[in-house]
This record gives sequence, C-alpha cells and structure tokens, in this order.
Amino acid sequence: MSALEQVIPDGYKQTDVGVIPNDWNAKTFGQVMQIRHGKDQKAVQVSDGRYPIFGTGGKMGETNTALYDKPSVLIGRKGTINKPRFIDTPFWTVDTLFYSEVSKKESAKFIYYKFCMIDWMQYNEASGVPSLNASTIESVVASFPETSEEQAAIANALSDVDALLTELEKLIAKKQAIKTATMQQLLTGKTRLPQFATYSEGEKQGQPKGTKSSELGEIPEDWDVSNIGSVLSITTGSRNTQDKLSDGQYPFFVRSQTIERINTYSFDGEAVLTAGDGVGTGKIFHYMNGKFDYHQRVYLMYNFGDRIDGYYFYIYFSNFFYDRIMSMTAKSSVDSVRREMIADMLITLPSKEEQTAIATILSDMDNEIQTLEKRLAKTRQIKQGMMQQLLTGRTRLPFDSAPKGDFENAFEGKQEVENAN
Repeated sequence: MSALEQVIPDGYKQTDVGVIPNDWNAKTFGQVMQIRHGKDQKAVQVSDGRYPIFGTGGKMGETNTALYDKPSVLIGRKGTINKPRFIDTPFWTVDTLFYSEVSKKESAKFIYYKFCMIDWMQYNEASGVPSLNASTIESVVASFPETSEEQAAIANALSDVDALLTELEKLIAKKQAIKTATMQQLLTGKTRLPQFATYSEGEKQGQPKGTKSSELGEIPEDWDVSNIGSVLSITTGSRNTQDKLSDGQYPFFVRSQTIERINTYSFDGEAVLTAGDGVGTGKIFHYMNGKFDYHQRVYLMYNFGDRIDGYYFYIYFSNFFYDRIMSMTAKSSVDSVRREMIADMLITLPSKEEQTAIATILSDMDNEIQTLEKRLAKTRQIKQGMMQQLLTGRTRLPFDSAPKGDFENAFEGKQEVENAN
C-alpha cells in the first residue's frame, strides 16, 4: 500500500481537487452551469421598477423587465471579479457582470458557496482592469455531492450562518445609531440625566434647570464652555514608527488605529491620543490609562484636573474634533494637526459628577457594541470553518449524530440576536 493510499480515509477517494467522499464527483463548473453575459440596461431601466439591475459594485438601478428569473450565481466579468453574488429572484445584469444558468440537477446556492471559496483573481486575464473570461470560469474544477439534496443541505446550513451574520450586523448598526443619538443629546445637554435635570436644593429645589446661550449654542444653565487648552495639557511624543517591536512590553501609539508594541514607556497615566498627520488625521483616537510610548507626530492630552473627566473628554473630543478641523480648511481633507487646533477647540463642561455619569453610560454602550463585534468576528470565523469542512466533504451532514459544537451554537445564536432586536 502506498503512502498516498494510507492517508486517504475510508469512504474517500483521491481526485484532481484533492481527497473527497466516494459519492462526490470532481466536475468543471461548465458541467453544472453556463456562464451568460449581462446586457446594457439603458433601454429597460426605470425609476421605480420591480426587479434590481446589478453591476459589479451591487445594485445600480431598477427595471420591469427581467433578464433571468431563476436562481443564479453572479460574478464580475470586468472590474470587481472576486465577489460572487447569489440571487433567487428575477434580475438584470449589465455587461460587466456575468450571470449563470444552473442545471436543474444542481443547487445554485451550493455553487455560489463554492465560488466564494475560490480566489478568482488568480484567473484574471488582464494587466489593467481585472477581467474574467466565461470559458475560464467554466473550466475550473470543483467537487460536488452526487445529489442535489446534499448540496441543498450544505447550502442551507451556510445560509443559516449568513442569516446570523446579517442579524448581528443589523443589531450592531442599530446599537451604534442609538449610541450616536444618545451621545449627541447628552454631550450637548439637549437631554439631561434625571439626577442632573432638576435643582436638588435651595429655593429652586425640584424645579427643572433652564438653558443659556453660549459659543456652542444653547446649553444647560449650569454648564460651562471652555477651550481645551485651559483644562488639560497637550504634548507630542519623541518616537518613530521604526522603533516598534513585535514583542514589545508596552503599547506604542503611532499614526494608526493599530496599536504597536515597544519596550520603552515615556508616559504612565490617563491620556487621550490622536494622530497629528497621515490618513487618519482627525479620525484616530485612543483612550489609555497606564504605561505607554507614542510617536513624535501623535498628540497626547493629559493632566485631567478637577474640571474634566478623562473619558468624558475622550468621547467628546473623538466625536467633534474631525468636524472642527474640517471647518478650518477649504480642502476635503487635512494634512496635519496644529497644536492650536486642539488647544483652542471649545468643549462643554457639565459638573465633573455629570461628566462621569455621561461617560459611564456611553462607555457601557461601547462595551455592548464591542461584545457584539467580537461575536460577529467569531461567527465569521465559524462560517469559514464550516465552508472548509462542508464544501469539501470533510464533514458530512446532518449534524444530529455529531457532538454539539460551534456550528450548532452559531445557529442558536441567531435566535438570541433576533430576541435582542
């Protein structure tokens, strides 16, 4: 018995696409589907149609005339060629987007997932704009279960995880919108937390607090407005990006959202940092409390005293600084930050107690969103694992006889997310 035969499990066979189950077959896509060209949409496009018109970038219009009305796999002919799409309702595709006519003996959704496993850029046939040829697509070999029922079962299992991913993305977007609205209300004083909305003592005890005019518009009468430079200290670092170490002991803040590592620290305490130049100008912010080092073109804000809470400042600054620097330039972007852009920026100052309460609420919202984002990332990893196992036949359906694991937990998570909505 050869070494090759020894590594092939019982019930499996060696093929051109690797080891697959005995009752699976290696076929070209041309044996299970035909790739068709899209058509110019100008003659059929209307402003309010029943069917979508797709290009390589997604939906680009509507029509009342369908080019095809059966389940189909779409893939770019020119431009974006590495993002397959599945559609099971009538549609139209433009000339730069292929659609497919799938054999009745095959599952179009299964084929879509097989397409997602392929790096189509390796089949690019142009030196400029990426391009695919229909005959090239049809010549690619892949493994297929013998029955359309097994294909459909695999596609349905992956669809369940896709549905969970969609629900998680919607929930994160919803939570983010709620947080943004809450932040806008609390940071401007348009909405007050109940414990700060009325007077607690004196002649006005129990009465609602009013508002007053300020340089930042109408604000609560018991709030102040001050420039940032008068309530904290501002400086820059001394390090260069090349000072980073992959296994460094301390965080190293550079002009990026990515936090590097380094073996030195020049600051120990509570601070807010932002990029002083680069593509992240006005968009990159970090809150830190501890030992770290930072780049020479990173601004450090620290020395939060009795008038300002550090995390309140981080929330306020990270949400309003970009608008400020954009208002100071006639360009669509800003090249660098000058110290006075920060120091002269105005900020609303409730009492320190109210700042802390606002920061706590918004921090809790951030933590909830971060938890959901971690779950989304894990679910995406689970899906990738499922695709590797199910689409190659390494794991066979159904799951009923198998020990419960991440696959089933992902499915159960869908109901939890739906309940959270």
